[in-house]
Amino acid sequence: MENYNLLIGISHFALYFGIAILFLIIFKTVYAWITPHAEWKLIKEDKNTAAAVAFGGAIIGFSAALGGAVSNSQGLIDFAIWGVVALLAQIIAFAIVRFVFMPKISTRIENNEVSAGLVLGSTNVAVGLINAACMTY
Repeated sequence: MENYNLLIGISHFALYFGIAILFLIIFKTVYAWITPHAEWKLIKEDKNTAAAVAFGGAIIGFSAALGGAVSNSQGLIDFAIWGVVALLAQIIAFAIVRFVFMPKISTRIENNEVSAGLVLGSTNVAVGLINAACMTY
C-alpha cells in the first residue's frame, strides 16, 4: 500500500509540475509578446542587462504566484484558474508600470538603463509575491 501511495504522489507531482512548466512557457511567450520591446533579441543578441533583469523579475514573480496556486489549489481546474489569474496579474503589473509610473519604460530598457529594468523586475517580483499570498484561502 505504501508503494501505491508513493506512485500516486509521484504521478500527482509530475502532473502539476508539467502543467506548471507549461504555464511558465505560456507566460514567457505572452509576456514577451505584450512588451513593446523585443525581449528575446535584447537579451540574447544585444546582451541587454536591463531587459534581462526586467524579464527575469517577471519570470520569478509569475513563478512565485504559480507556486502559491499549486500549494493552495483544490484540484487541477482550480490550479489552472489561479495560474491564469497569476498570468493576468503580471501583465497588469507591467501595464501599470508602463502606463502610470514610467511611460518610457520600454525605450529605457532598449537603451539598457539598468535602473528601469530593476524597477520593472522588482515590481513584477513584488506583484508575484503578493499574488501568491492572496491565493491562500
